[in-house]
Amino acid sequence: MTLLQPTKSFNISKGLIYEAYKRVKANKGSGGVDGQSLEDFEQRLSQNLYKLWNRLSSGSYFPQAVKRVDIPKADGGMRPLGIPTVADRIAQMAVKMQIEPELESHFHPDSYGYRPGKSAHQALEIVRKRCWKRAWVLDMDIKGFFDAIDHQLLQRAIDKHVKLSWQRLYIKRWLEAPVQHADGHLEERTQGTPQGGVISPLLANLFLHYVFDVWVGKHWKGIEFARYADDIICHCRSEQEAIELQALLTKRFNDCGLQLHPVKTKIVLCKDWKRKVDFDQVSFDFLGFTFRPRLIKASNGKRLVYFLPAISQAAAKRIREQINQWSWLKWSQNTIMDIIWFSRNKIRGWMEYYGKFGRGAIINVLFHFDLRLTRWAMRKFKSVKTLMQGANRVGIFRNKHRLFLAHWNRGRL
Repeated sequence: MTLLQPTKSFNISKGLIYEAYKRVKANKGSGGVDGQSLEDFEQRLSQNLYKLWNRLSSGSYFPQAVKRVDIPKADGGMRPLGIPTVADRIAQMAVKMQIEPELESHFHPDSYGYRPGKSAHQALEIVRKRCWKRAWVLDMDIKGFFDAIDHQLLQRAIDKHVKLSWQRLYIKRWLEAPVQHADGHLEERTQGTPQGGVISPLLANLFLHYVFDVWVGKHWKGIEFARYADDIICHCRSEQEAIELQALLTKRFNDCGLQLHPVKTKIVLCKDWKRKVDFDQVSFDFLGFTFRPRLIKASNGKRLVYFLPAISQAAAKRIREQINQWSWLKWSQNTIMDIIWFSRNKIRGWMEYYGKFGRGAIINVLFHFDLRLTRWAMRKFKSVKTLMQGANRVGIFRNKHRLFLAHWNRGRL
């Protein structure tokens, strides 16, 4: 008698799960509530991947609780992250890989966050250009967006676009998975998608695609906006248009279970040398940059006011704090090249991101590194008695080795 292999409820290839694992591995990340790291998972890689595939294929897969981690925000508050387990991240990646192409074919071209082929720099560039064309901006901040997403509304969008039943089933289970707090207690979830989940940014984009992108295009013709996840900049032709748009969108978001932050949402005048109107708000922050009037020397030699972006004070503060946290005291036993090798990739990353607009501003921020290096030289070398002597010693080294660090090379990487 021939024994028949039990049929699976869902047709999921093992190759899909392995490819999802490789992408999760490339993204790195910490362990979830089970404490299992990627390295731990790989100790029995074949068995763990087979077990996950088997559970997914049979319909018996249920995600574990999401680990709650709070990280500091630039404004002094805390941002709640939800960290799934390694196995759950692989499962989410498998679904994401399959449904993302379909969703991407519908998403708005002015949505830039967490999308293949899109970047923060692209969003910043389009905002910069549109601030020259239109004098008024509505800068919107959605209060606690990821935690406030309405599951029923999101499920309607999922049902419209996600074709396979197993994908819809597991997305629903991920949305409903409880959150485990630091003290161990579980919080049941009836709304939101955890910031930190692999599939959460895609679901968040799908939600705002219908709540904002499509809806505002239908109800406010000719609107120009740039959206990076839940950070939204709308460009308006007049102050009155911005006021009316804010009222319209406040109601729209409220109807969809979201709330515009009453303080952080604001109307801004993109003031420059041509716009003589007086207005209280003439700056806004977007993706780590502050857009505001800046006095710039034009090609004809005249100094004129232009509305331009450069690194924000909050981002600059975070960079200085990170530099301060490096092991400067322990490095008294190290050479200057040890410090260079430790810091060069971090400094290059800051220069690559913040040097795209207002390069001089980020170079000025990174002067803080030179200052800490000067103080290190005072501790390291007995002959260096004053801050000026330390600065001279660092300056001589910098002038000889400008290629070592991106800001020493004036950002030419």
